[in-house]
Amino acid sequence: MPEYDLHHHGDREVGDGLVDLAVNVRLPAPPAWLRTELAAALENLASYPDPTAAAEAVAARHRRAFEDVLVTAGAAEAFTLLASAIPARHPVVVHPQFTEPEAALLAAGRPVDRVVLSEEDGYRLDPALVPGSADLVFVGNPTNPTSVLHPAAAVRALARPGRVLVVDEAFLDAVPGEAESLAGERIPGVAVLRSLTKTWGLAGLRAGYLLGPPDLTARLRAVQPPWSVSTLAAVATVACCRPSAVEEAEKLAAEAEADRDYLESGLADLGIPALASPRGPFVLIRVPGGASVRLRLREAGYAVRRGDTFPGLGPDHLRLAVRDRATTDAFLAALRRVTGAR
Repeated sequence: MPEYDLHHHGDREVGDGLVDLAVNVRLPAPPAWLRTELAAALENLASYPDPTAAAEAVAARHRRAFEDVLVTAGAAEAFTLLASAIPARHPVVVHPQFTEPEAALLAAGRPVDRVVLSEEDGYRLDPALVPGSADLVFVGNPTNPTSVLHPAAAVRALARPGRVLVVDEAFLDAVPGEAESLAGERIPGVAVLRSLTKTWGLAGLRAGYLLGPPDLTARLRAVQPPWSVSTLAAVATVACCRPSAVEEAEKLAAEAEADRDYLESGLADLGIPALASPRGPFVLIRVPGGASVRLRLREAGYAVRRGDTFPGLGPDHLRLAVRDRATTDAFLAALRRVTGAR
């Protein structure tokens, strides 16, 4: 298989003085109400953390049993736990997608098979492409970096006896109505991952969770390091799972959708359409000489995410995080200059 820098992420693109369109974290800081709750919890840091209340909040938020929940230090921790706990003989990662699942599998000594979705098909998931012998399958929904939202029926069709299916829904709360989510369903062998860092500006805190049937969450809990979920991450999880926060997230998702539509329209005016049908808070584009364009955008003051570290993409692919309209207007002007678009 071709080699890719699987550990390259958007944060490596940013730098002092650069406008950040490389990292898919929507807010520049947690909202004031969340910062207040986190600050109040500082006096409890002398005690060891207990994620029980966080797990209860997640269970209530998704109407799942308490035993279905495993709170994690960001959704990324779950990839390492899965690679360690599931003795898969034929793991498959559906690409292009977030590269940490494959990196975790390789670190655990698991051989990885890639199923690469095609640009010509709009990066749409075809369950028939996944080999029947696959006993551990990873798929993103909506997928990073393509921003494609796969139908729940197509994702559900990947589940089968003897297989663990992992659905990365880290960006699903940025989709209005959380369309096509499997988080509220208990399906044998299916694990759904969620992140709180994207919507709530918490990348530095590492807050996420996994939902799955009790036999699966128990296997993962057995290999999770003690106290991996910090007190502050647990507090943030409780706060962000309250009905008021879920309602606020829905409003933020609607705003992100409108801002993405605005970005898409501006890109189309430059003759650079977004690939596929983006539904997440980011878009994927392909421009001739993309690697050079990315560097010239840095010189113009903008950081964007290179695409050639994602299996299935190349140096002409760039991922753009959705930002407010003023930022988008300024970025599009810079993109016009560096590409010579009319």
